[in-house]
Amino acid sequence: MEFFSTRELRTNTKSIWENLSKDNDIVITNNGKPWVLMVRIPEGRFDETVRVLKQAKAIVAMNRMRNKAEQNGFMSDEEINEAIKESLKC
Repeated sequence: MEFFSTRELRTNTKSIWENLSKDNDIVITNNGKPWVLMVRIPEGRFDETVRVLKQAKAIVAMNRMRNKAEQNGFMSDEEINEAIKESLKC
């Protein structure tokens, strides 16, 4: 997986697209930190790719809720709703 800065994205867009075509995914950094994951979508697989990414985000949110519940012994309804809202952000 290749990493490129936001500056490189502005100045070397063609090179980044070529890397994306070759490697299937790249990371764009902002101030040296990962900011955006660019994933190449195979032809005819847009819906499937979006569904898989949303499932992964839901799994991460569920794991966070489990970890928090383990630490605190419980989660309030507000905390659960907030975790769900956070996982739905795109």
